[in-house]
Amino acid sequence: MPNASKMEPTQSKAHGSYGRSIKLIYRVIDANINRAKEGLRVCEEITRFILGSYNLTSEFKKIRHRIDVVLKYLPRNTELFKERQSLEDVGRKIYINELKRRNCQDIFFANMQRTKESIRVLEEFAKLINKNTAVKFKRLRYDIYELEKKAAKRISSLCYRG
Repeated sequence: MPNASKMEPTQSKAHGSYGRSIKLIYRVIDANINRAKEGLRVCEEITRFILGSYNLTSEFKKIRHRIDVVLKYLPRNTELFKERQSLEDVGRKIYINELKRRNCQDIFFANMQRTKESIRVLEEFAKLINKNTAVKFKRLRYDIYELEKKAAKRISSLCYRG
């Protein structure tokens, strides 16, 4: 396996903005890794503690760990962390619909959507670094669609309106 931290985007270095561009790409990747894994973890906790489903919990956990496997083909966490600027993130204080949750179903489906969107972003930006990794994210995204479909049957039957 090639050293992912040595890989460079498929962008010409002739542009003076190359260094800044790669840093911005790393920020996008870092943010979306976090969003995807956080979203999956929330769904995993719902299937574990609210549904009590061993099978669904196990599937969510496996998907989360598959993300870690795919990430081995991207720059190391240390490279991504260098570009993290959480306190300066312009989207940090935007709460459109984030606080609108009526029940566990809303939490589950909001986090599934968050996960799918994040994996799609990772798929798109991975194309700039390693096209094979982009394909792995695409496969992962379709597996997430199927897992959501499986879990939705159980989640939709919840009567809890906490």
